[in-house]
Amino acid sequence: MIAADETEDAMPDAMPDAMKDTGGITGWHAHVYFDAGTKPAARALCEAAVARFGIAMGRMHDDPVGPHPMGSCQLSVPPEVFGEIIPWLVLNRGDLTVFVHAESGDHLPDHTRHVLWLGQSLALDLSIF
Repeated sequence: MIAADETEDAMPDAMPDAMKDTGGITGWHAHVYFDAGTKPAARALCEAAVARFGIAMGRMHDDPVGPHPMGSCQLSVPPEVFGEIIPWLVLNRGDLTVFVHAESGDHLPDHTRHVLWLGQSLALDLSIF
């Protein structure tokens, strides 16, 4: 249990001066990572997400593309579906890693600070930003 006087110590050192509004987020990308052995499971997960939520699915990239360190498939998630699809991905991803990031137009923070990892987090190639 944290004592009341210890709460301040648990807070991050660098809180923003003003909280940001979420209106700048136009959507989300959920990148389902896979290798040769997990590609069928990744495809099945992505196709099930498309069928259930009516979202767009990108190509299955067998090799790293952009900042992503391994094969991946991108799901484009509109803000109005975010609250439904994230819990669904949590429950249905199995052992797959899913990297979820905001789409605000500011690519570096969208891939470093405005993110969620479902499963193991991996190092991204941020040199492209």
